[in-house]
Amino acid sequence: MSDVHPEESVRVEKLQALRAQGISPFAHTYDKANPLGEVISRYQSLTAEDVVETTLSCAGRIVAKRGHGKATFGNIMDESGTLQYYANINILGETAYNTLLHLDIGDIIGITGKPFKSHKGELSLRVETFTMLTKSLHPLPEKFHGLQDKELRYRQRYVDLIANEEVRKTFKTRSEVVFKIREFLNQKGFMEVETPVLHAIYGGAAARPFMTHHNTLDQTLYLRIALELHLKRLVVGGFEKIFEIGRVFRNEGVSFKHNPEYTLLELYQAYADYTDVMALTESLLSQLVFTLTGGYTLTYQGVELNFKAPFKRLTLKDALMHYAQVDMDAPVEVLREKAQNLGLDVSHKPLRGHVIQYIYDKTVEHNLIQPTFIVDYPWETSPLAKRKRDDDRLVERFELIVSAMEIANAFSELNDPIDQYERFLDQVKAREAGDTEAHQMDEDFVHALKYGMPPTGGLGIGIDRVVMLLTDSPSIRDVIFFPHLKQHDNPQ
Repeated sequence: MSDVHPEESVRVEKLQALRAQGISPFAHTYDKANPLGEVISRYQSLTAEDVVETTLSCAGRIVAKRGHGKATFGNIMDESGTLQYYANINILGETAYNTLLHLDIGDIIGITGKPFKSHKGELSLRVETFTMLTKSLHPLPEKFHGLQDKELRYRQRYVDLIANEEVRKTFKTRSEVVFKIREFLNQKGFMEVETPVLHAIYGGAAARPFMTHHNTLDQTLYLRIALELHLKRLVVGGFEKIFEIGRVFRNEGVSFKHNPEYTLLELYQAYADYTDVMALTESLLSQLVFTLTGGYTLTYQGVELNFKAPFKRLTLKDALMHYAQVDMDAPVEVLREKAQNLGLDVSHKPLRGHVIQYIYDKTVEHNLIQPTFIVDYPWETSPLAKRKRDDDRLVERFELIVSAMEIANAFSELNDPIDQYERFLDQVKAREAGDTEAHQMDEDFVHALKYGMPPTGGLGIGIDRVVMLLTDSPSIRDVIFFPHLKQHDNPQ
């Protein structure tokens, strides 16, 4: 093993000593009947005079040791909490007591004993027997409680989880967020489905994919960048309310709000449009915030956010005029000149809609802190969205922005196969002109639309960013168990 720590050889000697005593350093199983959190909840009100006759069976990692001689205290920690234990040589016997005394911080043990309150008022477990479960060969970082080295935290998440209770709480909240989203959608009549991760043709978003190769089929494949096109095929097939929560992969930059792989919720509702989906979105998020916090407000990075529905609605046109004094209806030459005056280089943006979108991204989004729907986008930027019914220069699309982050993206879905084919042709031309993020032609999807897809509203929500908001986490890396990092050869 490459990550040899100076203390490791000492711990290996202790492991060998355990084996010499006939004690397995790595047990097969243990009857852990009493999680520490339940013990704490049930017995916290004990007084020092109370006597409990119930014998408990607990297990956890040793995270503190103190005392010597004929009595010693320590703390064990499991997923649910941390509890003090008290061991006495007269109860355990000399051999067992000395074995326990010489265990290391980081070792995992099982304990049976009765709970009591110490004279200092701390709930404790009087050890009657203990079982060696796992010998820890690598010591925890010195002063590991409250570990702050972010590089170590992200690279060795297992240490981070041991060391930081708040990190464990963050990921428990993440699990609860996903569960509550599923519960909400199930109650609304949505069916959860699964679609392929490997795509022969990538699409559904403007992003650069990761490529791989299937040897047997001798076929180039792509890790999916979105869930959209396969889910809409299922709507064609007759499923009217569907959703998927899954990983998507985008071969692009990393930042506090971007990771190469992340978790995306996409849902599609037949016989609906983007206004219906907008109402569903704010209902989902406001209910989620209320369920997890007990109210409609939360504090994110020192700013109070209000998720009580309805959320603010603002057209892209009005947002540009308000925050950048840009008239979206101006000729493209005027828009380019305005962009230049704002210090923006739009020479790489060939179409009018792309110029508008770029100006918006650079001048508007960072101003949007409270939950705000930005609606009605240029058609050039949204090749899978239906044109706006009273202005065919726009599409029926919205983005939900919270704390300057895009949280959701939604359309009235384009279901005209002729229009869709022409849009794909435009994307092909854009790719030929050097736009590596343009959609590929997906003739099978167009073929599916020819069978008829009902009017449909679609929605995508970035789960990781929602968790960031609900846990007050400044970086997406804080809410992904194992974020992608640069290569690092030394795991110590």
